[in-house]
Amino acid sequence: MDALTPEEGALAVRLARSVLEHAIGGKPEAVFDLPPVFREKRGVFVTLTSQGELRGCIGFPYPHLALEKAVREAAYAAAREDPRFSPVGKAELARIRVEVTVLTVPMLLEAEPLDRPRAVQVGRHGLIVRGFGRSGLLLPQVPVEWRWDSREFLDHTCMKAGLPGGCWMQREVEVYTFEGQIFHEPPQDGAGREG
Repeated sequence: MDALTPEEGALAVRLARSVLEHAIGGKPEAVFDLPPVFREKRGVFVTLTSQGELRGCIGFPYPHLALEKAVREAAYAAAREDPRFSPVGKAELARIRVEVTVLTVPMLLEAEPLDRPRAVQVGRHGLIVRGFGRSGLLLPQVPVEWRWDSREFLDHTCMKAGLPGGCWMQREVEVYTFEGQIFHEPPQDGAGREG
């Protein structure tokens, strides 16, 4: 799977922004001349922040949808359907910062449970933890922003799944890694987020 160019990434961010401006701001729907990569199936997350604070983050870890459709659906869902937040309102749009993360396909981490921290590369890997009927995901940028080491990253991904920190040490729990290309609008204020 080829990486997106900076221009394609910027276009993905503009596409996500246009969804918000149309669906929430009531502006006419923008028309884009999208390159072929937008027809490829890709995993993607759209993250919204307001004044440096997380305001919504929704996406698709696996490449089930064409990139264009995935960006459109994730942008709308991040703004209106993230259960952690009230829906983004029209008055907020000017303060919202849009970030699009395009993912590689998640791969099962083939390390023994106690060796998993050594196999996880902070700043490169995102994580999915699955076990006991639950699943949690954190994007690659999250541990960097929170200055976590790989053990803390694993612990927090377990907790995101609603499982106890340290559950990654159990053989019944699967850990998947993926990488992400991160594209965003210019920063307003820096602060952490969950993703």
